[in-house]
Amino acid sequence: MGATNEGMIDLTDMNAMIEANLPLVKHIVLQVAVHFPRHVEREELARAGALGLVEAARRYDESRGVPFDRFAAQRIRGAILDAVRAADWAPRSVRTLARKLEATEQQLASRLGRIPTTEEMAEALSMDTKELSRLRDRMFRSVVLALEHEVSDDVDDDLTLVDVLVDHAAVEPSEELETRELHAYLRDAIALLPERQRLVILGYFLEGRTSQELARFLGVTESRISQIRSEAIQMLKEGIEAQYASGSASAPAPRGRSARRKKAYVEAIGERSEWGDRMDQISLIESDAPTLEVGLPLS
Repeated sequence: MGATNEGMIDLTDMNAMIEANLPLVKHIVLQVAVHFPRHVEREELARAGALGLVEAARRYDESRGVPFDRFAAQRIRGAILDAVRAADWAPRSVRTLARKLEATEQQLASRLGRIPTTEEMAEALSMDTKELSRLRDRMFRSVVLALEHEVSDDVDDDLTLVDVLVDHAAVEPSEELETRELHAYLRDAIALLPERQRLVILGYFLEGRTSQELARFLGVTESRISQIRSEAIQMLKEGIEAQYASGSASAPAPRGRSARRKKAYVEAIGERSEWGDRMDQISLIESDAPTLEVGLPLS
């Protein structure tokens, strides 16, 4: 192998070395790829590794006594990691540790004439092998995926990441309609509660009144307020659930005063608003509705 006066190889030998060691790039890509998420393109890693191989051939100095394949392996691996880090938003602390890790690895490789083992790296960094593994995992997973990344192997689909990502802040139209309907039923159900139950629900849940305030306002004990609140919640629950239950024309007529009162309450909720009106109302409490202030004293 021809060498220059400075111990560097000539262009012909450089090209020969690059061609002879191209399989090394593929081998290292397979080694490091297992640490990256599946969305990281192996072809991109291979391209970065090939550039690392070319850089290794340019910088190789055989007078140092290090075999080219060992020297190149370090450069290839470093080029792959650099390419991945260039596309990530890792915290500064992770990047700092990554640079320290890479510098230590290069120093050990130069001294040992080979890629250092995990144990040797951990010892040089004054950490155990588990800590080193966690650090490498943080490095490998700190990758930001481009939204134009293709996620389908089917050429006819041509789907990118932006096409399949779920926007959790957005609400599906059907879900929005269901929410409006539920809120409308709740508004009607509260408005149709017996007066004391309605005052307790509005005062406790919408005005933030305490049981003591409500008890003083209604002239009852706090335990009675708790009982009224429980009864009102149960009525609301049963009244609203009944709006979604499929009725039966052959259902027997309710017996007893309490059962008839519940049936009348359920029917009143369903009849109080038209379906279109329920869809038009967005907020839980109508803006043009009478004030919901119970009028309790603050002291």
